[in-house]
Amino acid sequence: MAKSDRKTIDKIFILLGAAVTAVLLVAGGLAWYGYKFATNSVRTELSAQKVYFPAKGSPALDPAEFPDLQKYAGQLVDDGPKAKAYANGYIGRHLEKVANGKTYSEVSADAMKDPTNQKLQQQKQTLFQGETLRGLLLGDGYAYWTFGQVAQYAAIASFVGAGTMAVLVLLGVRHLKKLR
Repeated sequence: MAKSDRKTIDKIFILLGAAVTAVLLVAGGLAWYGYKFATNSVRTELSAQKVYFPAKGSPALDPAEFPDLQKYAGQLVDDGPKAKAYANGYIGRHLEKVANGKTYSEVSADAMKDPTNQKLQQQKQTLFQGETLRGLLLGDGYAYWTFGQVAQYAAIASFVGAGTMAVLVLLGVRHLKKLR
C-alpha cells in the first residue's frame, strides 16, 4: 500500500473516531441528564408526600413480621428502593390481611353482589386505597427510579466509550504524524 493511501485511510479513521467520540459524549450527556432528572423527580415527589417507615421498636414494624424492613425504620420514603420496600414489604403485607388475601378486584366483585354488606364495602375501600398507593409507589417511585439508574449506567458506559475512542483518535493522529 502506498504511503499516501495509508495517510488517507488514517485520516478517514481519525475523522470517524472523532465523530464517534462526539456522539458518545452527547449520548452520555443526555443519559446523565435523564438519570439526574428521574432520580431528582422521584426524590422530590416522594419526599413531598412525607411517608415514613414506622420507627424502630414500633409495634407497627414488628421485627418478626417485617425483618426485611428493619433497616428502613423511621426513614423517609425518598428513593426507588425504599418505595419498593414500603409498597411490597409494608403495604403489601397489610393488604393481604384485609380480606384473607383477596385482591381489590375480588372483593369489589363480592361487594357488588352484596351492596348492603358493610364489611365488604369497608374492605373494598381499604383495598382500593392501599393498592392505589402501592401501585403509585411501585410505578412512579420504583420504576421511574430504576429507569434513572439505567440511564446512569448508560451515561457512564458512553463516557468510558468516548474516552476510549478519544485515546484511539489521539494514537491515530500520532501515527499519522509518523508517516510524514
